[in-house]
Amino acid sequence: MEAHTLLMFVIATLSLNLIPGPDVVYVVSSTMRGRLRTGLKAALGLGLGYLVHTAAAVLGLSALILSSAFLFGLVKYLGACYLLYLGAMALRNCWRGTSPLRPQAGAAPARGVFRQGVVVSVLNPKVAIFFLSFLPQFVSVNSANPAAELVLLGLLFSLLATLSNSLYACLGGLVFGNPAGARYTRALEGGSGVLLLGLGARIALSKN
Repeated sequence: MEAHTLLMFVIATLSLNLIPGPDVVYVVSSTMRGRLRTGLKAALGLGLGYLVHTAAAVLGLSALILSSAFLFGLVKYLGACYLLYLGAMALRNCWRGTSPLRPQAGAAPARGVFRQGVVVSVLNPKVAIFFLSFLPQFVSVNSANPAAELVLLGLLFSLLATLSNSLYACLGGLVFGNPAGARYTRALEGGSGVLLLGLGARIALSKN
């Protein structure tokens, strides 16, 4: 895999994971209700769930590549549209100033938070759909070993996502536990939205 492809993947992954979503809310609220250690456990639990989705996506996409190059190309195109949608939603939330990072009354208690993080991630169908639409954007159907590239990208995504969630856990009580945290959220969503729109447009218009 070429270096610039990996760099694009890292940028896209960080952009996606910096946008506050259900996983980030789970981690931050766990930190607010417990301690930093609790939030880190939640992040690690979610990370283990990402590995399960990685394995499923690799098996499914590898079979798709072997069966039909056209269908794999179609998945890549739909995935590019999905990235454009995520970028547009991030910019909309930035414009409206709506922040999901508020203390959640139903957040998991400190006890069993790792196990619950795994369950939350594995049983979330949106995560499975995301992996199936995101990973193919950085793999060529003509690659010598597309399955190995999918494994590499999936593991790299899981690592970066876990690190991002851990960062949110560290900032949970310090930054997002007060009203001023909304400004940081809007900045993250705005910047990430622009990057995702650019990436999605580049992929959709690319002939390769």
